[in-house]
Amino acid sequence: MSQPLVELRVWRQFIAVAEELHFGRAAARLHMTQPPLTQAIAGLERLLGVRLFDRTKRSVALTAAGEALLPQARQLLARALALPANARAAAHGESGRLRLAFVSTLGFGLLPQWVSAFRSIYPRIELELLESTGDVQLQSMERGEIDAGFMLHSPGFGPAGLHHLRIVREPLVLAVPEQHELAAARTLALRRVLDQPLVMFPRRILPSLHDALFGMYHAAGRTPKIAQEAIQMQTIVNLVSAGLGLAWVPDSVRQFQRTGVLYRQLAGKKARAVPACETTLVWPPGSNPARDRFVEFARGRLTPPA
Repeated sequence: MSQPLVELRVWRQFIAVAEELHFGRAAARLHMTQPPLTQAIAGLERLLGVRLFDRTKRSVALTAAGEALLPQARQLLARALALPANARAAAHGESGRLRLAFVSTLGFGLLPQWVSAFRSIYPRIELELLESTGDVQLQSMERGEIDAGFMLHSPGFGPAGLHHLRIVREPLVLAVPEQHELAAARTLALRRVLDQPLVMFPRRILPSLHDALFGMYHAAGRTPKIAQEAIQMQTIVNLVSAGLGLAWVPDSVRQFQRTGVLYRQLAGKKARAVPACETTLVWPPGSNPARDRFVEFARGRLTPPA
């Protein structure tokens, strides 16, 4: 049978006696008489099964067990006193936990700046970051394992059933091996790249963007030649560096300066056929004060200063 919990009142009494080392002064400090205080401490010792004080007619001293328990009892009371304020802070989104997922492209610039700024504004919100692709994020969100996520997709193709906030829209550019014949040109014509082998992400992680790229090739009478698939943009660029093929990547990936890789844009009228991509903050319906604070923070970052 489990023992009953010790009331906070008894811990206050223990702390008072431990600090005063005198039952009379401790009783006066607690605005009570000495006999009930003596009985309360004796009851606490019986409950714990240890002596907390060595008593004589002239002195009171903490035992080793009492010395060890005193700082923990002080921490317990401090946490108990902080509970109302903590509850109010959590209800207002000023504290709590936020589990935030993100695609790798966001980590090249925007995400580190936002995380640093958000933590400085809301230091009591515990921010947990998880790098994962959009398909994994949707599964995690459905299971309640993350609170929000930054996802990559074609413009307007954010996942259904979720709230959306567009963070950035950017063009796709070509990552080209430095030794490739196309690397010498500053810009490229679409016809020059359509028959080149590609390093590409699998459809399951970015279906809308995958389909948009295939649509561009099909409109030109071509089928993409996929030499290798990879999930993370850094891995795709690394494979380009190894000469496995070209790769269509978001413009922000330019910040990943991988040796042996150059980034090129398309030129000419047909360059307009190249799809763009969007990064969107998405989150499920329902109340989550800490997440709502982050959404509010993100909206503020996207609003141009007056």
